[in-house]
Amino acid sequence: MNSFITILMDIMTASWQMLQDASFYIVFGLAVGGLLKVFLSPAYVASHLGTGRFKPVLKASLLGIPIPLCSCSVLPAAASLKKQGANNGAVTAFLISTPESGVDSISISWALLDPIMTLIRPVSAFLSAFVAGAMENVIHPPKANENRQPVMNCPVDNCCDGIDCPPEEHRRHHGFMQKIIFGVQYAFTDLWKDLAMPFFIGILLAGIITVLLPDTLFENYLGGGVSSMLLMLVIGIPLYICATASTPIAAAFILKGVSPGAALVFLLVGPATNITSLSMLTGLLGRKTTILYLLSISVVSVICGLALDGIYNLYAISPQATMGQAKELIPVWLKMFSTFFLVGLSVLMILDPLRAKFAHQKKSCECGCSVGKQLRIDRIETK
Repeated sequence: MNSFITILMDIMTASWQMLQDASFYIVFGLAVGGLLKVFLSPAYVASHLGTGRFKPVLKASLLGIPIPLCSCSVLPAAASLKKQGANNGAVTAFLISTPESGVDSISISWALLDPIMTLIRPVSAFLSAFVAGAMENVIHPPKANENRQPVMNCPVDNCCDGIDCPPEEHRRHHGFMQKIIFGVQYAFTDLWKDLAMPFFIGILLAGIITVLLPDTLFENYLGGGVSSMLLMLVIGIPLYICATASTPIAAAFILKGVSPGAALVFLLVGPATNITSLSMLTGLLGRKTTILYLLSISVVSVICGLALDGIYNLYAISPQATMGQAKELIPVWLKMFSTFFLVGLSVLMILDPLRAKFAHQKKSCECGCSVGKQLRIDRIETK
């Protein structure tokens, strides 16, 4: 019993330490993600993704990198882009680069990984997205779409549909500071609500990996080479995990002896693919495009993983020695404040539905009591 408690305490300590190291960068990434929501219009994005084989794919690959959406939540956004006239290649590229990267995952990569992986991660996301999108448009050339239906809804609060409201008038609806406020509110409510649970699960899994799994298990099977990359594909493809939540797990992998290249494969295929999103993707783009999507991600991820391992070997860099160095740049008080801020937000998100449910039950009870009281009065008067 004592050994079990000791192991549990060690897991919680390792998870808590990783949470402290990541929290400030998560807060920063969420804030930038919220601002992207209000300043980056979907209609504007879609207008650049409709014509041509390679230019829309290039733009979609770049535009998807900073947007913080997971592999399931990116599907409605991609469906909207397709409806507005974006071709299949551009939609495919957007579907890959968006969940594989994001301002939040880039921030936490800087905190928990190292500068090399922080740079290589979005570059690899761009390459896999561009290759998949370009191949789709080469194999199935896009046709000019003259029936675009641009979504003109206000990205701030849907105050108007943009059809009955001229753009000149709509520009006066929200000032710069009002957009900032709406963006921050969105970041720490809706956006964090989508990310909080998988992020904390990822932190907990990282603690479990750090404490329980022996180093030799990873060194023997995931220490580098093509076989390590292929094994990580098998692990990552069916798994549902967002880019933010996959980062602490990848950090724990590397500290246990997994090669940076194999960890990169996990960081790319884990967020971009899972059983649910692949089935939904088949309905959106078709079976052939989905197969091309999966094949492109797998091939490019393995190539990028091998190249990353080559960089570490060429310069004789020890990944275990460079992991998490950026956390030292943040003062302890700021790390603690960010940690308790995120935990407090998460607790409020859990309590709000419970409070609303309790209030509803109390209201129903009061109504029931008053009804019952009235029935008793009616019976007395009848007697």
